[in-house]
Amino acid sequence: MKNHAIFVRLAFIAAAAPMVFMRFRPRLVASLLPRPAPKPRTPPAATLAPPLAASTAARRRHSTAAVAPTMAAPSEDALRRALAERQAAVDAQAEAVRALKAGGSGASKGEVEAAVEALKALKIEAGAAARRLQQAVGAGGGAAREEMRQAVVNTLERKLFYIPSFKIYRGVAGLYDYGPPGCRVKANVLSFWRQHFVLEENMLEVDCPCVTPEVVLKASGHVEKFTDLMVKDEKTGTCYRADHLLKDFCKEKLEKDLTLPPEKAEEFKRVLTILDDLSAEELGAKIKEYGIVAPDTKNPLSDPYPFNLMFQTSIGPTGLSVGYMRPETAQGIFVNFKDLYYYNGQKLPFAAAQIGQAFRNEISPRQGLLRVREFTLAEVEHFVDPEDKSHPKFGDVADLEFLMFSRELQLSGESAKLAKLGEAVAKGTVNNETLGYFIGRVYLFLTRLGIDKDRLRFRQHLPNEMAHYAADCWDAEIECSYGWIECVGIADRSAYDLRAHSEKSGVPLVAHEKFSKPREVEKLVIVPSKKDLGLAFKGSQKMVVEALEAMSEKEALEMKAALESNGETNFKVCTLGKDVVITKKMVSISMEKKMEHQRVFTPSVIEPSFGIGRIIYCLFEHSFYTRPSKSEEEQLNVFRFPPLVAPIKCTVFPLVKNQEFDDAAKVIAKALTAAGISHIIDTTAISIGRRYARTDEIGVPFAVTVDSATSVTIRERDSKEQVRVSIDEVASVVKQLTDSQSTWADVSAKYPARSCWSPR
Repeated sequence: MKNHAIFVRLAFIAAAAPMVFMRFRPRLVASLLPRPAPKPRTPPAATLAPPLAASTAARRRHSTAAVAPTMAAPSEDALRRALAERQAAVDAQAEAVRALKAGGSGASKGEVEAAVEALKALKIEAGAAARRLQQAVGAGGGAAREEMRQAVVNTLERKLFYIPSFKIYRGVAGLYDYGPPGCRVKANVLSFWRQHFVLEENMLEVDCPCVTPEVVLKASGHVEKFTDLMVKDEKTGTCYRADHLLKDFCKEKLEKDLTLPPEKAEEFKRVLTILDDLSAEELGAKIKEYGIVAPDTKNPLSDPYPFNLMFQTSIGPTGLSVGYMRPETAQGIFVNFKDLYYYNGQKLPFAAAQIGQAFRNEISPRQGLLRVREFTLAEVEHFVDPEDKSHPKFGDVADLEFLMFSRELQLSGESAKLAKLGEAVAKGTVNNETLGYFIGRVYLFLTRLGIDKDRLRFRQHLPNEMAHYAADCWDAEIECSYGWIECVGIADRSAYDLRAHSEKSGVPLVAHEKFSKPREVEKLVIVPSKKDLGLAFKGSQKMVVEALEAMSEKEALEMKAALESNGETNFKVCTLGKDVVITKKMVSISMEKKMEHQRVFTPSVIEPSFGIGRIIYCLFEHSFYTRPSKSEEEQLNVFRFPPLVAPIKCTVFPLVKNQEFDDAAKVIAKALTAAGISHIIDTTAISIGRRYARTDEIGVPFAVTVDSATSVTIRERDSKEQVRVSIDEVASVVKQLTDSQSTWADVSAKYPARSCWSPR
């Protein structure tokens, strides 16, 4: 009877298994089936890196017309639970089979065979569940992203866009050289940045030294706080950035460990979310809890400790004057505020801008151009009256609509959503018009460069990410094969920087508003008692004082009322990451009435800061695609750079080796030079198709083929369409195209078409 019951149970499991499997089988949705597409003039999304194109298409579907209702795909958590259930069933069935085979149960040969068949069926189900989970956790397309990234990087290095520095000496991590085409792309990006910001916004451009005295960076807080947490291999001394090791461990577990229980998966996801907020002690505890060791040697790691990222040097031969290679360009602008303010006629608002090199001694540089030790920054410091942050040109950008990832969406676990900038400012999601205006200008700058707007979002800093003095901060993040990468930071830094340098230098960095008649004003006066605060908080005194002085009028008056009624109150100090108790004797808060002829105030600063190397790398990935050769035997690489940033605007090809064609090519080249159009002449003996492919691979948008002494063809890179133009008109036509005065559609309508040459 006992054996019969076991057999019946096994038979029931085997019979029920296909039903369970069907419940989890993905449905084929009609709206997601491939459909024939019209022949595109520009590369189709399908030629992009598959996971990136898929995510882009998904966002487009989400934000446009509704699709037919379908059953929602199972969540990762549900798939992990389903796999755990099936694996448990496999383990139980395997144990039952072993018991039957042991012979003690008296099971017949048929019963054993039935049990084995049931085990096989359960293993098939478990395998299918594992594949579904693998597909879900691999939706980011890790392998495909890596393959695409490798294709991009190989092409960039082979074509000398950039290469590791000091290559013949095996290079140095985090240092790269730009080659000829890379230099041209970078120069074009910076030229457009100057036009888009400095010229159009009438900014004051400065150029300050890279070597900065220690006193400047002490005032800014960099000497004390510009650190990352580091761990060391206890045997070899190799250094690693602690948060990177924890991040890599969690991501690898989530992506590759299919047996991970749902609860553990949730824990790893939560760790990734709060990674930036972990203290050295918390980070060290997690590293020990998860058994994380040195990646290369598997040796144990030290406890995390802070490492200052600035390169220290000495100024002068004595070595007594300490300096640093600047970690940002902004401080040079802040210390020059007084002179710039007078240069601008003592008027606010005004903006100063600077492009230059910055240096950060990264613990473990990686991800190519995205995390390096020397890089180019382009920064704007827009000085504005803290009581009036409106902007006269905000209406120019108010109707822009793009992906915004507000802190509310992040905290609720939702994704970025399309939003109109004007509405975001009106609702208070974006703190003020000036900050909103620069967010809009940054969006226009990036999309005009060639960044895909569907892979660009503006993410608002969470409260625990922002400094206590900041009013609001947003990052322009661009999606590439490494994920979402912060490329531009746009922050309302309030008056912190100018106040810090005023206090340290003793020079008032202030602005003035003169009144037509004297005014009686009531002013908030906050006077921290440094003696009492020092006794209470010791080494943390400075941070508490800064937080008290940075209080808004509302916060200060609320604290005053609480102190008068209770004698003490809790006060959140963001830089400490905790509440502290403030007593009545620690701070004096009062409102004083005065007659004033002018208002003296410290301006607030709105700061857009651009990581040029990161933007360029993301542009490389967004511009890269492949298409089949004429024979379809291989895939050809193409960079679809807009003419604005293309390293070379035009190539000139004599169709065959012929003196008449060569002379015509020289005439065209001379006219292109006079028009200021970068170009190359290719007279090599290879086929015209191969020459087209070679220039497509470095992103040249237009090619002139000389096939007669009077007229030539101009080919557009992405559509491969050609038009015939007289030799005298070539330079003017290409000039109009590269300066965006005409589109290719305009040119196609005006000039006769020519059947295209296809690469190979």
